[in-house]
Amino acid sequence: MSDDTDKKPPLSHRETLVIIIGVLLPLFLGALSQTIAASALPTIGQALGATGDLSWVITAYLLTQTAATPLFGKFSDTHGRRATMQIAIWVFIAGSVACALAPNIATLVAARAMQGVAAGGLTSIPMTVLGDLAPPKYRARYYTYYSLVYITAGAMGPALGGFFAEYVHWSAIFWFGVPFALLALVVTNRLLLKLPSFHRYHKLDLAGALLIVGASLSAMFVLTAGGKTYAWDSPQIAGLAIASALMWVGFVRRMQTAPEPLIPLDIVTNRIVGWAVIANALGWSGIIGLNIYLPVWLQSMSGMTPSQSGLSLMIVMISLNLGALVGAQLASRITHYKRIPLVSLVVCIGATLWMAWHSAGMGSIELQIVLGLWGFSFGPVAPVTSVAMQNTMPQHRLGTAVGSMAFVRGLFSTFIVAIFGVIVLHTLPGADVRDALHGGDLARAASAFRTLFLLAAGCLGASLVALLFMEERPLRTKRPG
Repeated sequence: MSDDTDKKPPLSHRETLVIIIGVLLPLFLGALSQTIAASALPTIGQALGATGDLSWVITAYLLTQTAATPLFGKFSDTHGRRATMQIAIWVFIAGSVACALAPNIATLVAARAMQGVAAGGLTSIPMTVLGDLAPPKYRARYYTYYSLVYITAGAMGPALGGFFAEYVHWSAIFWFGVPFALLALVVTNRLLLKLPSFHRYHKLDLAGALLIVGASLSAMFVLTAGGKTYAWDSPQIAGLAIASALMWVGFVRRMQTAPEPLIPLDIVTNRIVGWAVIANALGWSGIIGLNIYLPVWLQSMSGMTPSQSGLSLMIVMISLNLGALVGAQLASRITHYKRIPLVSLVVCIGATLWMAWHSAGMGSIELQIVLGLWGFSFGPVAPVTSVAMQNTMPQHRLGTAVGSMAFVRGLFSTFIVAIFGVIVLHTLPGADVRDALHGGDLARAASAFRTLFLLAAGCLGASLVALLFMEERPLRTKRPG
């Protein structure tokens, strides 16, 4: 296996900062696309004549993003971050145009799947670039910029999607990102030429990626169609359940036998990496799941319009950014960097349980306080777990490691979002959740949302346990290269 590490001179702080800022635009696009359709789901359902299939607009994106992320990571370790980023942006543009022109729900879901493939590179390569530029001890400080952009984009998504759906047209949700993607092509093509490279050849495990996509698609179809489109004991559901189980077994076997599997076992079995990945993935899956369906909760239980529900979640954006900022800065300055997220996760779980208790609705001031506390208290988890994981990895495997963390996080999030979709969209009949409750079935809807909040609290609780088990190793201070 050849090592093509280059000998470029170390970059100054200013040069490092310029490159980091340059890769924030594609990161913004990937994070924004993940949530921008959430507030518009009822409107899209009405326009395309779809009801129960709406959850696939979100889950198709998350699923393909999950499978593509480790492939992009390995590809970037072999062929460089710049070439990989350019490919991801072009695929994103093609997927966005296809989404905007989709004439029916099936075409839209397929186009969203293409967008998700691109997002696997857009959201993971920038984090790998950071690992190429700064040692773990100082990486946490730079991580603040990534956190600000990622969380801001994710929180802006519902607000922008609701605005476009209500005042423009639902297709504007997907046209919006195209000019920014073209700009990202120009910016990253120039700036990433200066990036130090640590290339080694890696095989792409396409068979593993196909197995995980097939297994996940089958499992999610069983979840969404079972008991609704088909009976639970029907041949279609039983056959897909068996096929999914076989493909899951095949994927595990592939991880054990492939020369370079999609998710290398030596990475995920590392005690620090393994617990960091689990803590990150479980925590984010609860946050992403609720962030996608909170607009539906606000529209159905509080009678908000799509744009109002999106704007109500802006407090989550602000508070998550502040929490991540505090967590990242403290992690780079104190020895026992785990203590901050451990304490904050307890508060986050409490805020989630409070929302479960008040699932029938809250006053506006109470809602903003609880959402602000919820976002701020989760903020420190992401930077601490990401930096702890990267702290143990050699430079030439950093893309693979970052991709593996994003893969597990995406896999967990996809299933949580799918389960949330089954609970909510099967409970509220019809494509428009505001009309669905005119029959007075508020108690049933409140019960469904209570289940969502309790499941999210369970994810956050499991994240807390994983963080407790993660070893706290001193962060390296030497620059890569």
